[in-house]
Amino acid sequence: MADVSGTELSDGKEAEIELKKRQKRPWEDLHKSAKIVLTPELPETLGFYDIGAVRRQQRELPADPSLTRFISAELTRGYFLEHNEAKYTERRERVYTCMRIPKELEKLMTFGFFLCADAFLYVFTLLPLRVLLAVLRLLTLPCCGFRARTCPYCRRSSGSRLLQPAQVCDVLKGLIMVLCFSMMHYVDYSMMYHLIRGQSVIKLYIIYNMLEVADRLFSSFGQDILDALYWTATEPKERKRDSIGVIPHFLMAVFYVFLHAILIMVQASTLNVAFNSHNKSLLTIMMSNNFVEIKGSVFKKFEKNNLFQMSNSDIKERFTSYVLLLIVCLRNMEQFSWNPDHLWVLFPDVFMVVTSEVAVDIIKHAFITKFNDITAEVYSEYRASLAFDLVSSRQKNACTDYSDSVARRMGFIPLPLAVLLIRVVMTSVKVQGALSYSCVFLCYLGLVTLKVLNSIVLLGKSCVYVKRANMEDKLFETPSAAPPSTGKGPSRADQARCPTPSGETLMEQKPIRPFSPPPSSSTSSVTTQPTLRTDLFPPPPAEPCPATPASRPPTPPPERPAPSLAEAAAAAEGEEEEEEPQEASDLKHRTPNEDLLEIDRFTICGNRID
Repeated sequence: MADVSGTELSDGKEAEIELKKRQKRPWEDLHKSAKIVLTPELPETLGFYDIGAVRRQQRELPADPSLTRFISAELTRGYFLEHNEAKYTERRERVYTCMRIPKELEKLMTFGFFLCADAFLYVFTLLPLRVLLAVLRLLTLPCCGFRARTCPYCRRSSGSRLLQPAQVCDVLKGLIMVLCFSMMHYVDYSMMYHLIRGQSVIKLYIIYNMLEVADRLFSSFGQDILDALYWTATEPKERKRDSIGVIPHFLMAVFYVFLHAILIMVQASTLNVAFNSHNKSLLTIMMSNNFVEIKGSVFKKFEKNNLFQMSNSDIKERFTSYVLLLIVCLRNMEQFSWNPDHLWVLFPDVFMVVTSEVAVDIIKHAFITKFNDITAEVYSEYRASLAFDLVSSRQKNACTDYSDSVARRMGFIPLPLAVLLIRVVMTSVKVQGALSYSCVFLCYLGLVTLKVLNSIVLLGKSCVYVKRANMEDKLFETPSAAPPSTGKGPSRADQARCPTPSGETLMEQKPIRPFSPPPSSSTSSVTTQPTLRTDLFPPPPAEPCPATPASRPPTPPPERPAPSLAEAAAAAEGEEEEEEPQEASDLKHRTPNEDLLEIDRFTICGNRID
């Protein structure tokens, strides 16, 4: 009996405890009965927990799903963005990058535009003066005599060069300009304009696109033609008859500049027809062509070097379009007898074309950097690379002219565009009388002043950009030595081992001193003249090394047993393991600036070229 009574008491206590629990949590029994599925935690609303709402929901809503319950859940559902903080932070940085792209891109575009303007003004201002100095040097050659070892007047030795390599290149550029300008007189601009105007709009649109592609192809091949001419004319020659090879290269360069100038003239005529059309439909179609460029560029994979090529191409296209607009304005003002009121008629169309160019460039670069995870700081590196070209061309060991480096980097060749502009200006402006020639001379002095001021400002800005990018040490690096020739003369190691008649080695006679940069800043030697490099000329043949005495025959090395296949495989694996870390370390030490300095406008890098 005692056991039964004790059991009843314990069952009663358990029932009371269970009843108290149900009173505290009235929804738990519903959860266990599977009528309403609830989590142990309270439901989350828009920032607070409402127990009363849960109880009312349990009392009012039926167990089956309904539309009212779904809408109520959608209206009161909450979430926390900090659960994926890294993702949303990255998205915000992309937005900030897109907002910074216009500013950084326009800085690069402005700097590149003035670089192109400097190279373009050089053709009109300093190149004629340099050609004149070279011609004066040739005219003063008879004062030296042909048999005298040293001229008593100019102190020039008879064995020295008549002209320096830079002067030879300047004379060739001047001759190309004169010949192409004389050939352009046989091309009638007015006939070309009316011939293009008679075509339909669709034909003109196709022609304009074909001209853009042809302009890029001409620029890529034309700079190689000019470089081949400059090197053929200035390379060291052993015989006089080797100079005959300059003639075919010169004719090819003249033919290229003439064809490229005609191509740009057709582009300017097409743009002029678009400006003078009544319904402006052709101009609208040509402007829409810029937006088609976004489609072909944005949705493709780009790397840093590819984007650098595209930036250089955009700089060149923007400068060329501005020159074409100048030619169109000159031709239209001539037709209206230089009426200043007509200039305001042209201004809206010019503004529309320039605005579309800028807008397309900003949109294109903003989305390319967004899709390829490229930061906005990359445009500072591009600007430093262009500045490095300008500063290095002013160094003592410069290997190229600045205008040629701009042509290789951006694809901008100023010679054809300069020939066309001179042709249009001389056709549009009639020069008659002494007063007119005085105005022309004053305009020339103004262009020279603008060129000098532009060069000074660009050189100062370039030094600042190079210093910020920590690239000033590369300005004083010695050029890499050319590989030793095979077949003529002994190698350097043989020259070092072979004794001379005086008993000293060649290396002892001419010790190589390590190159040390000057103690001044990087801008101290930017205006010095280049010196002649003697390493371009072949060294004189050295005497062969004397044979070893016959009294002491050379002792043959001891023969080593042939290694087995397993040992050879193990040795090969060891050599590969030694080479891999060396290659990895070389790639690790390569900086992005070094890669950018090797990229020009027409270098195929990555998977695309524009």
